[in-house]
Amino acid sequence: MTKETKDSLVKGTLILAVAALVARFLGVFQRIPLVHLLHEGGMGSYSIAFNLYSILLVVATAGVPSALSKMVSEKYAIGRPAEAERIYRAAIWFAVVAGAFMTVLLYVLAPVYAEHISHGGPDATLATRAIAPAMLFFPLIAIMRGYFQGRQNMMPNGVSQVVEQIFRLVTSVGLAYLLLQVSLGWGVAGASFGGVMGGIAALAVMLYFALKLKRRDAAGLKEGVSRAAVNETAAGGGSAALPVQARYRDIYRSMLKLSIPIVIFSVTVTLVYAIDTSIIIPLLEGIIGSGEALGLVGIMGGRAQSLAGIPIILAIALSQSVVPIISAAYSRKDMKQVSHQTTRVLQLSILSGLPAVLVIAIAARPLDYFMFGHEDTAFGMSHGPYMIALLTLGAMFQIVMQTSGAVLMGMGRMRPLMVHVAVGITVKLAGSFLLAQWFGIYGIIGSTGLCFIAMSWLNLRTLRQEVTFTILGSRFVGLAVSIIVIAGLGIAVEWLTHTYVHPTSLYRINEGINAILVCGFTAALYPLMLMLTRVVTKDDVKNFPAPVQKLINKGSRLIGRS
Repeated sequence: MTKETKDSLVKGTLILAVAALVARFLGVFQRIPLVHLLHEGGMGSYSIAFNLYSILLVVATAGVPSALSKMVSEKYAIGRPAEAERIYRAAIWFAVVAGAFMTVLLYVLAPVYAEHISHGGPDATLATRAIAPAMLFFPLIAIMRGYFQGRQNMMPNGVSQVVEQIFRLVTSVGLAYLLLQVSLGWGVAGASFGGVMGGIAALAVMLYFALKLKRRDAAGLKEGVSRAAVNETAAGGGSAALPVQARYRDIYRSMLKLSIPIVIFSVTVTLVYAIDTSIIIPLLEGIIGSGEALGLVGIMGGRAQSLAGIPIILAIALSQSVVPIISAAYSRKDMKQVSHQTTRVLQLSILSGLPAVLVIAIAARPLDYFMFGHEDTAFGMSHGPYMIALLTLGAMFQIVMQTSGAVLMGMGRMRPLMVHVAVGITVKLAGSFLLAQWFGIYGIIGSTGLCFIAMSWLNLRTLRQEVTFTILGSRFVGLAVSIIVIAGLGIAVEWLTHTYVHPTSLYRINEGINAILVCGFTAALYPLMLMLTRVVTKDDVKNFPAPVQKLINKGSRLIGRS
């Protein structure tokens, strides 16, 4: 692997990871005032609308941008930039048409899904229709992000994510507060409309970077043409035949051939989360009542899914960065680099995602009570922390599923991915309907973890048939020991702080202090245990970014292992 390729992966991953982390925290922060404004019932309606929107958004955006990224990176790798630009223009037209179609579809389907399938009521329908116009913008945004990803320029993608979340947060909370004066339904609709304003802001950012790149490419092309003219004159004025341009019809055929399996894979997580919010009321209302079941939907969508989405941020960033790199290497038949990148991305995703999983799962109670409060219902107070912890634990397998699937995607192994998704969704549905009868909401969440476990195992099995890689090998025992020790000590510290640490008369402040103590203790214990059990070696540290290397070296000196 060349230094340029290594730097590209690390730099691209860091940009996307930092941007996604900021965007995710802004998204979680947005839910905090919304939970207090809309309460669990309103958040239930909001979650039903948002998850349906998310499914159609992934269908309209996930496949083509990923396929575009793969096609563009391959064309630039073999020195055909003009073909890459024509592919990009074809994708832009696709985005415009897809956005208009999905907007109409979402608006028309709103009452069918929100009221008849999810049992969310008229408020959920109003919220769904309020967010429908966002579909006009996000397919185009996604196409532009895929193009920049294929050019291995991740900065526009990162900046647009952050700007989108800022505008979404401000308008969602502001409109919810103002429209609550009319009714709860209009307040939920106002919160949903924040997604439209976020889309407009993100599109403006992407257009700025696109114009900037176009000017830079034009300057480079002009310089290249001038140099070619000089060379042609010196050689005697020969003329070269112009390359035949691919027809849009052929481009769309190739793009759809790649994108349909990518859509099916990319929609998995969103579809699983939407299944959760869709089946909670039908499965549980006969047991706990429709009001409490709608409250569980609000906890699931407003709290648990928000926090459980944090650990997978780096995995998604790694996946987005590694796809064009593996695609380019695979197109050159450089299997040594494909093998190295596969090992590297799987190791980094697991070791970087695990601490966030442990921190959130162990500190679920103080995090939930501090960020969202528990004054709404006793039902939410008793179930919220456990729902967050269990869903977050399942995110560990989601990380493995996401990164291994991205490697298969980069290698063009789309057909197995579709089979694995079908198996995973089958496991999810069967598990939910069976386990909900015995374990209620925890059976539904547990089936989500089983879905990701099944897909992860199938992805890794297929990968081993294509390329040689090692995730942790013999170091897995040390990692298991580290997890057991961290979980045991972390749970003990959480119980002690919850029982004895009450420095103020305000429970929210107390829970905030407890969250800081538990999260800090767990996060600090993680690298120390990895070094004590030799899960992370000095050779591994050399592959980490420089700031991380400095932090680990300081920790090593503290325990005398430098």
